[in-house]
Amino acid sequence: MEAIRASKLTKTFDTVTAVNSLDLSVDAGELFGLVGPDGAGKTTIMRLLTSVMDPTSGEAWVLGRHTVRESENVKEEIGYMSQRFGLYPDLTVEENIHFYADIFGVASDGRDEKMNELLSFSNLTPFKKRQAGKLSGGMKQKLGLACTLIHTPKVLFLDEPTGGVDPVSRRDFWRILYQLLRQGVTIFVSTAYLDEAERCNRVGLIYKGRLMAADTPDRIKNLMKGTLLEILTPQPRKVAEVLHRAMTDASVGIFGDRVHVVVPDQKSGEQAIEKNLKENQLTLNEIRVIEPSLEDVFVSILGEKQADESIQ
Repeated sequence: MEAIRASKLTKTFDTVTAVNSLDLSVDAGELFGLVGPDGAGKTTIMRLLTSVMDPTSGEAWVLGRHTVRESENVKEEIGYMSQRFGLYPDLTVEENIHFYADIFGVASDGRDEKMNELLSFSNLTPFKKRQAGKLSGGMKQKLGLACTLIHTPKVLFLDEPTGGVDPVSRRDFWRILYQLLRQGVTIFVSTAYLDEAERCNRVGLIYKGRLMAADTPDRIKNLMKGTLLEILTPQPRKVAEVLHRAMTDASVGIFGDRVHVVVPDQKSGEQAIEKNLKENQLTLNEIRVIEPSLEDVFVSILGEKQADESIQ
């Protein structure tokens, strides 16, 4: 059963097309991740699907409800946590949850039980009397999620929920999302972290408003053309700059203290790397073939797209 469907969904602002003819389907109970660079259209897609914004053309349905004609019905059955979710810093944790319960029309009968369940669920029970403004970044995100869940939505939309949050809090947040999945909640999440996208059932890659691919992380990795070489060097930034200029048929990216290069052919690629580094007096400790991560694939696909645009 489909929980979310978009057909030719398009949104333009003056001369800018933020979402370009989006066709997408998300099954009930699925965890779907949307990834793309800043300005790719992720937030606009979220706003269209949550009935916050009307499309310029095309249509979308959430739980079988049309996002324009039945917008109020859509909003009643979903939870939407935007990048700047509106917590009230002067209210305590439990007061914020009560406030959102009032907004969503949650009945007083059983409300305290639901709130205590969410506090326990998000490990916020010891902090329920603390003002939201005095919480850490990770705790604020968990409180935002608790407020979003107070009316028991069937579909949850999360727009980069772990942005700016420390790694431990990110892990805790995703633990909570997995618990929600086990309860049958459909989750649609955008993220800037490719390692988070790997945890999703399926992933959509967005670039300039267009959906470039949507599939399981493993199948998307198979989209990478060529061989991925990892370069170990004490000068990763300089090496990446040199190879980016010299190897126009390759995709080059820096990953921590290493350089990843996608080449059409392994042998000629290794020879070109060794030659260019030697000519520029750069140290090469090792070149090895590795399995691509989702981030490698995205960088490679994005590089191909940008190269095609520069030719046109």
